[in-house]
Amino acid sequence: MTVERPLPIDLNGTDIHAEGARLRARGPATRVELPGGVLAWSVTSPELLRRLLTDSRVSKDATRHWPAFINGEIPLDWPLHIWVAARNMFTAYGADHTRLRRLVAPAFTARRTRALAPRIESITRALLDDLDATPPGEPVDLRERYAYPLPIQVISELMGVPDELRAGLRRAVDGVFDTSLTPEQAQANGLEMYRVIGELIAGKRAQPADDLTSLLLAARDEDGSTLTDQEVLDTCMLVIGAGHETTSNLLDQAIHALLTNPDQLALVTGGKATWRDVIEETLRSESPVANLPLRYATEDIDLRESAGVVIGQGEPILVSYAAAGRDPAVHGEDADVFDVTRDLKSHLAFGYGTHKCIGEPLARLEAEAALPLLFERFPDMRLAAPAAGLTPIPSFISHGHRALPVVLRPAPESE
Repeated sequence: MTVERPLPIDLNGTDIHAEGARLRARGPATRVELPGGVLAWSVTSPELLRRLLTDSRVSKDATRHWPAFINGEIPLDWPLHIWVAARNMFTAYGADHTRLRRLVAPAFTARRTRALAPRIESITRALLDDLDATPPGEPVDLRERYAYPLPIQVISELMGVPDELRAGLRRAVDGVFDTSLTPEQAQANGLEMYRVIGELIAGKRAQPADDLTSLLLAARDEDGSTLTDQEVLDTCMLVIGAGHETTSNLLDQAIHALLTNPDQLALVTGGKATWRDVIEETLRSESPVANLPLRYATEDIDLRESAGVVIGQGEPILVSYAAAGRDPAVHGEDADVFDVTRDLKSHLAFGYGTHKCIGEPLARLEAEAALPLLFERFPDMRLAAPAAGLTPIPSFISHGHRALPVVLRPAPESE
């Protein structure tokens, strides 16, 4: 039997969907090569992913279940080191994950999330007012001016990030998602991230306030235990990073999809589809997170009946959400088509199982405010550059555009 060579993942994320199609063509689970020659299993089948993401034999804790990490074979300057070495609920397993999630969950209850709705709408309208000052016919970058600042403002206020730290925090978070960085750049960015988060925490220790960072510092579990200093640091990093990058990409991709498919936009504005339809179809067809590192098999997992492979004990698993969202076996031969009237819009964009994104309701709330208000304010908006010429974020994790240039209103016709 011929064994396929691992497929090297494009670290620049040049064409996420073409790569997803290549992965699916190799089967529901296939070997891939990550930065530094690290091998992993990419899983693209939604059905198989649901099984693995709820399988107790699949861990996210590299310190317990990834032999290469435990044995020191993964260097500190490995570009994805911060993704696997952080100590928070993202990388926790079993009882540790339950404890950490329980301490963070009070900040993301349904009541607390709903209470943010007026503030989200206020921020959204302020951004739109700022955009309104753009002269007709003049291009503006909607990612930079709208899709990015809304969620970063919301999560910064939620975490209590002071204004003077926000620019540095943004640069560091962008660097964490940039998988094109060299090992030296990635390591330096990680150190800068920890420096900025450490400054945030120090400020909240000195002057606690009504924000999530202060809540995490004071949180106590049922047995009286608290988060360790490292867990507070890494949890803040997780909430800030995940709390805006995915929503920025969701808004970016939804706006792009509607502007490149005016017939779909007409269905929404004509009342034949809803903004929730837009959000779900965007999450399915343009998953804000393309691939998520990493999980590990705690023992051999025999998938020969469903995928023809065995994932060996200790082998890493890459969850390929973007490829899964366009699986023709689930969504038909038109799986690549953006269709807000599609009956089945099922997706795994927010994860599945115990590690499902705790901030999902907040991301949806932001999108449900930002998208209709934008298109109501600027009904004649159009892309200011060819859709095929837009440059993706240099990442195989984050799935969005470097810039989203649009013209909000057409220039007046010359007499």
